[in-house]
Amino acid sequence: MATSGARSSRLGGLGQWWGIIAAVLLIAAWINKAAGPTVVATLSALVLIWSLFQAPATCGAPVRGREDGCRNNAAGLLMGCHIRQHRWQKLKMLILRRQVRTFCSGLFTDGKAALVTLAAIGSFLSGLVAFIPSAALN
Repeated sequence: MATSGARSSRLGGLGQWWGIIAAVLLIAAWINKAAGPTVVATLSALVLIWSLFQAPATCGAPVRGREDGCRNNAAGLLMGCHIRQHRWQKLKMLILRRQVRTFCSGLFTDGKAALVTLAAIGSFLSGLVAFIPSAALN
C-alpha cells in the first residue's frame, strides 16, 4: 500500500511541536518561584535541543541561482531539508569561518525561523541565568 508521505505517528504530526510545551513549562517555571534552578535548566536545555534539531524551519542551504537559499522545510536550525547534501552544507556553514555570517543571516529570514531562533536564544540565556546564584529564582 502506498503512503502519502505524511507522518503516521499517533500524534498525527504534532510530535514535532513538543518544544512549545516545554517552552510554556519553562515560562511557568520562571513565574513559579517554587521551581528550582535544575527544573529551569532542564527545561531550557529541552527547548534549546528542540529548536536546534527538531523545530519546523526553512532549510536555507546555499543553492545555485537563489540568494535566499533552499526553501524546503527542515527540522531545526542546524539540520537541512530532506536532501542529504543540504544537511552537510548547513553544518559546514557553522565550521567554516567565512560561512558563519551566511548561517547567521538566515536565522531571521521568515517568521518561523525568527520564532525558533528567539526560542533558542531565550532558552540558552534562561539556562545560564538559572545557575547564577544571585539571579536564580530568588
